[in-house]
Amino acid sequence: MSDLTVAPHERGVIRLFALNMRPEEAKFLREPGAADQVLGVSGLDADQIDVFPVSDLEDLGLYGYLNEGCGVSADQLDRRALEAISGWVMVVRSAAFGGRAATIVPDRRLHLFGPFTEEATNWTGGPIKTESAKPYSAAQPAPNSDKPRRIGSAVLALVILLAIGGILWLVL
Repeated sequence: MSDLTVAPHERGVIRLFALNMRPEEAKFLREPGAADQVLGVSGLDADQIDVFPVSDLEDLGLYGYLNEGCGVSADQLDRRALEAISGWVMVVRSAAFGGRAATIVPDRRLHLFGPFTEEATNWTGGPIKTESAKPYSAAQPAPNSDKPRRIGSAVLALVILLAIGGILWLVL
């Protein structure tokens, strides 16, 4: 297998490797740094690499895992070819490279089944035409009726202070 290039700041690419190794060796790839060794790249984020037996997917299968679980569009996937994969696989997401450029030099026991791209979210949208989206369409607050009450409280506080001051003046 030839070397594979990972572009700097690559996003949304999923690489599926079929593993041609004993289950014990495949399980070992879950250990920190083990995937780095078989991919020939150091400093990979292990949280962005999945290693598992295809049988764990049960009825979902690799097709469902990639399509429904990873957001890969159906037009990129060959259902028959994915169903033919058995044993263990390794799924490496772009995020595993931490935005760094890299050259993957895979171990001879890894077979790249395919790089796939996740569907990007379409954030565009038309203008909102509902009445409630128009500026100043919210209900206006009722006029403030607390003003007279505040003035009355201030006058009462002033009268009390004057009375206390007058008493203190008489006492002293």
